[in-house]
Amino acid sequence: MNEEIKNKTLNIRVIGRVQGVFFRDYTRRTAQKLGITGWVKNCSDGSVELQASGSNKQLDALISWLYIGSPNAKVQKVDAKEISPKQTYRSFDITF
Repeated sequence: MNEEIKNKTLNIRVIGRVQGVFFRDYTRRTAQKLGITGWVKNCSDGSVELQASGSNKQLDALISWLYIGSPNAKVQKVDAKEISPKQTYRSFDITF
C-alpha cells in the first residue's frame, strides 16, 4: 500500500553567528541536495530566516543540519513553525 507523501512548509529562524560565514550558501546547497524548495535570507537582527517546503523526512534532515550549519557558524537556536505558504516554490534560492 502506497501512502501519499504530504509536503509542508516551515518558516525557520536560525539564531547565532550565522551571518558572514557562508551560512545561506551552505543552506541553499543542503536544501537542494535534500530536494527542498523555498528560500533563505539574512535578517537585520543578525539571524537567518528560511521558508522550506518538503516532506517531513526532508525537513527533519534540514533542521538537523541547521543546528550544525556552515563550518564557521555557531548556531544557538533554531525555531521552526509550520505555515501556509503564499506561493509554491520550484527551487531553493538565496533572497535579499
